[in-house]
Amino acid sequence: MPSNARATSLTRRGILAAGGALGLGAVLAACGDGDKKSTGSSSSASAKSGSWEFKDDRGQTVKTKSTPKNIVAFTGMAAALKDFGVEVTGVFGPTYVEDPKTKAKKPDVQAGDLDITKVKVIGNVWGEFNIEEYLKLQPEVLITDMWEKDALWYVPEEQKAKILKIAPSVALWAAGKSMPSVLQRHADLAASLGADVQSEQVKKDKARFEAAAERLRKVAQSKKDIKVLIGSGAPDTFYVSTPVRPTDTLFFQELGLNIVVPKKLDPSGWFELLSWENVDAYKADVILLDNRTGTLQPEQLKAKPTWAALPAVKAGQVFPRVTEPVYSYAKCAPLLEDLATALENAKKVS
Repeated sequence: MPSNARATSLTRRGILAAGGALGLGAVLAACGDGDKKSTGSSSSASAKSGSWEFKDDRGQTVKTKSTPKNIVAFTGMAAALKDFGVEVTGVFGPTYVEDPKTKAKKPDVQAGDLDITKVKVIGNVWGEFNIEEYLKLQPEVLITDMWEKDALWYVPEEQKAKILKIAPSVALWAAGKSMPSVLQRHADLAASLGADVQSEQVKKDKARFEAAAERLRKVAQSKKDIKVLIGSGAPDTFYVSTPVRPTDTLFFQELGLNIVVPKKLDPSGWFELLSWENVDAYKADVILLDNRTGTLQPEQLKAKPTWAALPAVKAGQVFPRVTEPVYSYAKCAPLLEDLATALENAKKVS
């Protein structure tokens, strides 16, 4: 699970979204009844009838009468599907950042190449999911990430039952699996939705990803003495992530990176929480710092003396980490390339 506030959100689902509308219950009940009547068909019959089905990473097979066109997805999922050739109607999750002075909106890091002016944003922060707007979109399927079994990322727990009555849902792992396998599952989903995942562009993107992985493997072998720490900054806490659960760091470890493994994980099993007084608990030559909106970035961290004193910080060897990747070959290849470049130039400083 991602570190920081978003990471702990699965254990802090008390954050409530905006209140529901009067009379919504009746509409939801009707939607639920409709879902129960739709039984789908076999794969051979699906091909003839135009029906659609997909088995997601919960092990649930979702079936609809036709291939969904009105798709509502978690922002990062929507960005990945776009790269594979599937457009969505609406999104929820970090989509834009608003300038406090001008109110101008720019895409969040998780929005990828989405045109945020052309998708309906029904929620932009944790706990926000506008069911009224969701209903207006007439969604045929809801698609999101899954960091813990059966937990739908950015679908508020308090509204989950109502939301899932409106349209069937698909969830794909965003943790616990290595990046290549997660990318393949996203390609599989996109293909089921009608995308040409054998297009020249997708082939080119995949070849770039594979070349970047091989480059990173070679760099890791030549830089075995370089210790890499995966961190995230919050006002009162520094999170040191375990490498074995996030898809990217698990893959980095498989490629041979020498990643710091925290010893005292919190109950969630994702990270160790350090006070800023103890931020030097682990020696590191390189720090990969969470780049998500809402986490402290290097410019903000300058105010913390213990951070400024870290060898990696002094050496200028702090690099952004895309903590919640957009799972397309087009977006993940640059992550590997950037990390390879960082390591190629990194020096032993701890």
